[in-house]
Amino acid sequence: MQTVWYILVAFMLTAYVVLDGFDLGVGTIHLLVGQNETERALVLRSIGPVWNGNEVWLIAAGGTIFFAFPLLYASSFSGFYLSLHIVLWLLIGRALGIEFREQMQLSIWRTFFDVGFSAASLLLILLFGVAFGNVIRGVPLQSDYNFFSPLWTNWRPAVNNGLLDWYTILCAVLALTALVVHGSSYLALKTEGRVQDRAHLIAIVTPVPLFFLTLMTLVATIIIRRELLDNYFRHPVAFVIPALVLLSFVAIIYYSAHRNDLNRFLASCLYIVFMLAGAAYALYPNLLPASTDPAYSLTIYNSAAGPYSLGRGIYWWSIGMAIAIGYFVLVYWFFRGKASTGAAAFHH
Repeated sequence: MQTVWYILVAFMLTAYVVLDGFDLGVGTIHLLVGQNETERALVLRSIGPVWNGNEVWLIAAGGTIFFAFPLLYASSFSGFYLSLHIVLWLLIGRALGIEFREQMQLSIWRTFFDVGFSAASLLLILLFGVAFGNVIRGVPLQSDYNFFSPLWTNWRPAVNNGLLDWYTILCAVLALTALVVHGSSYLALKTEGRVQDRAHLIAIVTPVPLFFLTLMTLVATIIIRRELLDNYFRHPVAFVIPALVLLSFVAIIYYSAHRNDLNRFLASCLYIVFMLAGAAYALYPNLLPASTDPAYSLTIYNSAAGPYSLGRGIYWWSIGMAIAIGYFVLVYWFFRGKASTGAAAFHH
């Protein structure tokens, strides 16, 4: 049952990255593709009906971790306390930027909230990338499963790591590039005119650095934590996952060249899914590896709730997910089509 909940948590976190990922990517390039107030309003309208719903997946994933792996939840807050609060404030900042912009009549205030929305989106991606790097690299867990990480130490992955080193920065840059590709692909799909042209240009240019960053991060991960390959060598069929990452990347390039916006966006979704699936498979059964001593690592076994709770909880989780997925299908279907700057946000 612990493995089932591991898969469910990985599924929810992946859903968050795929769905809110394009929101964050759109926010990051907001000021680049929107050259005036009308164009910036169009950019925001492209995500307007869905951005707040997408963020629910992060809350739901956190709630699922709290239920299924309470020790992981408690330990993460002990070490990532400041980072999690910064994430909270940045999420609030994004919401203020989106909601308050439309209420302001003066252009200077609209510009202020545009900049705030874009900056918050950019910083959130970088923070999530650093957090992902910390999970892959390992954190200095102690025998009581708590840890404290300074902001940085000597910038090298070691036993007593800081939150920032060259590896976590590399992961952050990879996350930023991947979500810029993801967001620009979505924006090219949902808009027309000059905004679409600028988004398409970004979506064509950014896959090249994304390829090299993906390769660099893979090599760096193997160097600092070679044991992450153990599951792959134990079951070689799993090497199909990195092969699918490569195929999805090739699809992004192919559909960019043919300007097929829908398929390019779907290929970007698959790239993210396979990248995160590969990381989850490599980590299993670890949830939060320890850089101090492997015996201190948090796993699905020493972090899980009781068998009764996990067994009964699966039914309630299934009901909740069925409702949530139905809601998202309905919303995305209802607001399909291109974004508009007119009275209606979308036309079909």
